[in-house]
Amino acid sequence: MRHILTAALAGTTLLALAAPATAQEMTEDQPFSGVYIGAAGGYDVQPNDVGSGIAFDRNLDGRFGDTVLTGTGANAFAPGFCNGAARSQLSPANGGSCRNDKDGWAYYGRVGADTQRGNIVVGVVGEFGKTEISDNVTAFSSTPASYVMYRNIDWEASVRARAGYAAGTTLFYGTFGPGYARIDRSFASTNATNSFTGSGKRNQFGFLGGGGIEQKITRNVSVGMEYMYHQYQDDDYRVRAAGPAGTPFTNAANGGTTNGTDFRRTDEKFRWHSIRATAALRF
Repeated sequence: MRHILTAALAGTTLLALAAPATAQEMTEDQPFSGVYIGAAGGYDVQPNDVGSGIAFDRNLDGRFGDTVLTGTGANAFAPGFCNGAARSQLSPANGGSCRNDKDGWAYYGRVGADTQRGNIVVGVVGEFGKTEISDNVTAFSSTPASYVMYRNIDWEASVRARAGYAAGTTLFYGTFGPGYARIDRSFASTNATNSFTGSGKRNQFGFLGGGGIEQKITRNVSVGMEYMYHQYQDDDYRVRAAGPAGTPFTNAANGGTTNGTDFRRTDEKFRWHSIRATAALRF
C-alpha cells in the first residue's frame, strides 16, 4: 500500500506541475487525435483471498469436494488451509505460519490510436508486459506436511477500447477489453512419501477494465495515472498424489482409489489491481 500511495502522489504532483505549462503551450483543437506509443509501470496488488483452499477428488471422477481420510477414518487435512505459501509443514493452528501472496511491480509497453471529436475521445490501445505478483494457497495435513499450489504471470497482453472526455489538454477516460496471459502453475510439498505430478504453464483468456487521466505536456508528449483491474479464469490446473499404496491418497476404503487423489484450488479466478504511471509519444 505504501508503494501505491507514493506512486499516486508522485503522479498527481507531476500532473499539477504540467497543467499550467500545457495551458499556454497547447493550441491544437484535437490534442488527443492520432497514433501513439508509450509505456506504463506501477505496482500490482491482489485482493485478500480469505477462505481459499485446496479441494480433493479421491475417486478421480472429476468431482471435487471429497474428504481425504486417514487409516482411522479421520480427516487427514483437519489442520486446514491458508491463502498463502507455507513457511513450514505446520499449519498456523499448530504454530506454523504462511507468507502472504506476493504483490509487485509491473512493466508494460503499449501502442494505440485515438480520434477526438469535440470533447469526446475514442480509441483503442494494445499492451504487452509483465507483473511480478504471485498467488499461492496451502493445505496442511495431520502428518504433518504442507501442500502448496503456486501461480504467477509470465506475461500479459491485452487489446482494449478507450473512451473519455477531454477538457483542453487533459483527458479523463475509461478502458475495457480482453486480456491474454501466460500463467505459470507449480506445486510443492514437504510430504516425501507420496509422488506428485502436475505443473506447467497455460495461456488463459480474461479481461481488463479501469480508467485514468492523461495530460499533454508538449504537443507530442503526455503523461498520466491509471487504475486497472485484471481477471483470468484459472480452474483447470490439477495435481495428482499417487503411490505408495495404503496412504490417505491411495486408500480404496471409503470411496477412494488406489490410483491416487487429485488436487485443485478452490479459488478459480486469478485477479489483481494495478496503479501505474503512463507516458506516451504521439505522432
